[in-house]
Amino acid sequence: MKVAHAIVVLTSALLLGGGDKSQGQTWDFEDATVGKLPSGWSSAKTGQGPGSVWKVLEDHSSPRGANVLAQTSSDGPNRLFNLCVADDTSFQDVSLSVSFKANTGRIDRGGGPVWRYQDADNYYVCRMNPLEDNFRIYKVIAGKRSQLASLDIRAPAGKWHTIRVSMRGDEMVCSVNGKKLSVRDRAIDKPGKIGLWTKADAVTSFDNLVASVPK
Repeated sequence: MKVAHAIVVLTSALLLGGGDKSQGQTWDFEDATVGKLPSGWSSAKTGQGPGSVWKVLEDHSSPRGANVLAQTSSDGPNRLFNLCVADDTSFQDVSLSVSFKANTGRIDRGGGPVWRYQDADNYYVCRMNPLEDNFRIYKVIAGKRSQLASLDIRAPAGKWHTIRVSMRGDEMVCSVNGKKLSVRDRAIDKPGKIGLWTKADAVTSFDNLVASVPK
């Protein structure tokens, strides 16, 4: 069985909060099977309803190889958050980046990464929405999303863009195409998984996800 390709980008294990150890990794999905969820990844939902259908697709415009991981369902209702998380990850302080392309979406469009993911109702997320021309940081606690910071910026749909996240302690610095937002929050102070997020009917592709412990 083919598995999602994970490339070690740090040479030594690094101690994380909670006593866990992890090495930085890159996911480019080049060894994953097209049309299926990659091995080592799980889909989830915040809210109820159809949606959160994640598959590897071919996209030769992607920044790293031909395969991408995409949320493919356009059936999600407005209050649904589509999630796909890397099962064997655990980061408290984290630096991550991911390339994304907003494909379609009438209710919502775009998406972004999640981190300190405890479960489908508790995590941090930042996302770009080309329908609204804004980039925002949120926390989701007990299934309720609260906005932490917002920036008006254009990142047109149908093109690849890069989101970066750095979280140390309670400070988050997030950027899209180099434009930054920063905020402090203590709601989730434990290590958690990293993953990907879209809302409602947003069909979005992701590639070249990189995560490591910040130096």
